[in-house]
Amino acid sequence: MPEDIGTKIAQLLHQAGEVHHVVFADTNGNDEDWATFYSDWLLAHSELPELLTHRPIRSHLTSDLVQFDQAYTAASPSDPWPNWYAQRLIEKYS
Repeated sequence: MPEDIGTKIAQLLHQAGEVHHVVFADTNGNDEDWATFYSDWLLAHSELPELLTHRPIRSHLTSDLVQFDQAYTAASPSDPWPNWYAQRLIEKYS
């Protein structure tokens, strides 16, 4: 996929994070079920489904986000998390 798709998906992930922090401001952004919020928001309020070749099932996307978070934390890559997650979403759903 073109690089701009990865950039757009990374921006959507970042935006989901910003919205999540606003919604969960009273808990300082703490939410054990954050991945469900992100997957709901990404599928219902963003262009993620149109950017990917295959629309993710919400529960699969939720699981993917949790797995990406665990792998990202373990690997400690230099890429910002939205870029890193975006690449994996493209690999899985395109």
